[in-house]
Amino acid sequence: MKIIVLDGLAANPGDLSWEALHKLGECTVHDRTTPEELIQRATGADALLTNKTVLTEAHMEQLPTLKYIGVLATGYNVVDIAAARRRGIVVTNIPAYSTASVAQMVFAHLLHITQRVGHYARENARGRWTACSDFCYWDTPLIELAGKRMGIVGLGNTGMATARIALAFGMEVVAYTSKPASGLPAGITPCPMDELFRTADVVSLHCPLTDDTLGLVNAARLALMKPSAILINTGRGPLVNEADLAEALNQKRLWAAGLDVLSQEPPRADNPLLTARNCFTTPHIAWATVEARTRLMQVAVENLRQYVAGTPVNNVAQ
Repeated sequence: MKIIVLDGLAANPGDLSWEALHKLGECTVHDRTTPEELIQRATGADALLTNKTVLTEAHMEQLPTLKYIGVLATGYNVVDIAAARRRGIVVTNIPAYSTASVAQMVFAHLLHITQRVGHYARENARGRWTACSDFCYWDTPLIELAGKRMGIVGLGNTGMATARIALAFGMEVVAYTSKPASGLPAGITPCPMDELFRTADVVSLHCPLTDDTLGLVNAARLALMKPSAILINTGRGPLVNEADLAEALNQKRLWAAGLDVLSQEPPRADNPLLTARNCFTTPHIAWATVEARTRLMQVAVENLRQYVAGTPVNNVAQ
């Protein structure tokens, strides 16, 4: 079997091993593949593994030996699934590998906003505490999470993990979810979308990106939120209308935002959220802990092994 990894650098920048994949066939790993390089590199491949390299119907038409596409992520919108299905190409994804890591990033952002540890550490390194007349100082609001209302949009694996952490912090948790109230764990209350935005002290986005959720957080929904509220997005960048969010932050109609995703990645230099007031961005790294990437690599290999054995799993092209 000829196996080509089109863009393996993000999942494995060198701290993990592809050895298990090499045992399944003749395997070549590329750090990145441009659209212009794709056909030349993929010609003759039985299996392609991709993270963000797009595979279209036109590509598949030029790759007659292709039988398997393994997406090195949970989301699989980089592959034309309908075209793969028509050609009998199995497409697999890797669900739930980063649940704990992404939920952890939600609270990394939230604690950064409420406690500003990095700010004070930098100030102290500059000598501010040693020059202080008192035993302590602070120049930002310090906010306790206990008793605050956490609104979670989407109660899949990551939304549920986030809810559990919020409950451990003593937060009140409400959620917009399709799950029936009778099926929710104790402490999580279902809530209509607009009421969630209106009443929550923190809103955390965990819903999939669909036609219905594109631009979910827009000027109208931001207008519902408390001026003291915090928005966290570790889900998908296009859930948020970025111009509307930047305006709300800059006009102090929203206290802060913590974002691990943007609508275009890497972002344009003129993205308004990069310079918006109290907007803190990380470069889409919630999934990238060594533990999560280790699970990703293991499942990627197991997906291909199961396909070779004739019992494909995680097949999103069925």
